[in-house]
Amino acid sequence: MEAGANTSAATNVAPDAPPKELLQIADAFIVNRCLGAVAKLGVADLLAQGSKSTADLATELKVNESALRRVLRAVASVGVFEETGSRVFGNNRLSHFLRSDVRGSMRARFVFGWSEFFFAPFQEILYSVKTGQPASIKVHGMDDFEYLRQHPDQARIFDDAMTSMSAAIGPAVAAAYDFGRWGSLMDVGGGNGILLASILKAHPKLRGVLADLPHVLERARERGLLGGELEGRATIQPCDFFHEIPSGCRAYVMKSVIHDWDDEKAQKILSNCRRVVPNDGALLLVEWGLEEGNQPSPGKLVDIAMLVLTGGRERTTDQHRDLLGAAGFRLNRAIPTATGMMVIEALPT
Repeated sequence: MEAGANTSAATNVAPDAPPKELLQIADAFIVNRCLGAVAKLGVADLLAQGSKSTADLATELKVNESALRRVLRAVASVGVFEETGSRVFGNNRLSHFLRSDVRGSMRARFVFGWSEFFFAPFQEILYSVKTGQPASIKVHGMDDFEYLRQHPDQARIFDDAMTSMSAAIGPAVAAAYDFGRWGSLMDVGGGNGILLASILKAHPKLRGVLADLPHVLERARERGLLGGELEGRATIQPCDFFHEIPSGCRAYVMKSVIHDWDDEKAQKILSNCRRVVPNDGALLLVEWGLEEGNQPSPGKLVDIAMLVLTGGRERTTDQHRDLLGAAGFRLNRAIPTATGMMVIEALPT
């Protein structure tokens, strides 16, 4: 008994040095900033054909060679890029995905992390912790969507990041659920249309409608993701989901829409959906799965982004069930995907 007590006490004694894991977390901010810088510069694209010296890279990029070498040395030390010779760097498995021309590219996501829209509010995260309100309003003086509307340069960076993320997630979502069974599908708040494009390609008999605000649809037309082989099966329709959602489809999908809003605004959107989803149709929410307990979950980190930027939140399956139930839907099932997101199938009650 006495020996056991001593053993237990020993485990509670603070170590002489801080744990390495905490030091790595403390330094993660520096790594993130360095990767944002090299992504913005397009270093991985310049290394697509093979390794280069930092002198050659610095000349091409018009930056300081010594500083560039120090930044690349730092990120190579954590496994992104590799130093293949003295002051010579090349791509590796991770930095490959910082190229702009590869499937699954994460470059736009790292550039987005540098943007004023995303980064500045996180400097005021304590405001959100104290008040429960998005720090973006304190920093920008307006909500995030109004800020993007007034700052088209930031909106373009946001669009590029969301497009790249949807390009990585879309095929897995399209493969995880039988969207084709419904015949027609409207992507509400579908942005550039990349998710809808992935779904239509995977389900060749499905007809699709992209619905979003007019200025968003203008950018969708510029990108042309629903053209070519999909042109005969895809149309575009203006929509403000807080006021009215167009009718005419049997199923409606919303990816990463409900998580942008608090319960009251989410309820409004879902109630508008219920007015147009037919009794033999479905509402399909694509959202992050939120693991209980201490299990690691991307949704838990995205939840903090929602806290700081939008005032929204990620939700558990039970929380989605309650929210849907109050809007006249029954949560029928939640289908996990290979990405960590899930497809929540809700049927009219």
